[in-house]
Amino acid sequence: MYVANIDGASRGNPGPASYAVVIRDPAGKVVLELAKRLGRETNNVAEYYALLAALDYSATQGMKALRIRSDSELLVRQMQGRYKVKSSDLKPLYERATKLARQLAYFVIEHVPREQNRDADALANVALDSGDTGNLEYRPEEKAKEKRHVLSSGPPAVRIRAKLVNGVFVPIEPCPLVEGTEVTLDIRIPPRR
Repeated sequence: MYVANIDGASRGNPGPASYAVVIRDPAGKVVLELAKRLGRETNNVAEYYALLAALDYSATQGMKALRIRSDSELLVRQMQGRYKVKSSDLKPLYERATKLARQLAYFVIEHVPREQNRDADALANVALDSGDTGNLEYRPEEKAKEKRHVLSSGPPAVRIRAKLVNGVFVPIEPCPLVEGTEVTLDIRIPPRR
């Protein structure tokens, strides 16, 4: 089973925010370290972006089993169904995370003390301190190379299926975005039958 330590940070809450993910393979070897500066967000939103980044990565890599470790009691209890998600900022993030988690054959999320989440915490602070507006991504197999920066701004990508109705794109499934969110569309036109 893969294990992902995740953390979100915000200075000011809301304030400058970032998240970090450290993923280890079943043998305990680090396969990914990812940190991203988000701009102005709350700590809880940053925690959810960390979770989404870990889940997105697991999906793209074909992982079947994932254990998430976080020092955010709120995030963990909400994902476990023990706390209700009342915040309108967190609801779409929670729904997206729940949907992605269901795609795994095995998913568990557990609360750990901050001391057991030091790697992710330190990486989130590196992203905050860097002033960089993109991802800081490091894959250990690239050790001979320098750490690389993948520039993009904002939170992890969200895929939404929609169809055009009277000149307006209408989501086909529940939309995890908050009202007023600006998006860029990459349109794939299906072949005519």
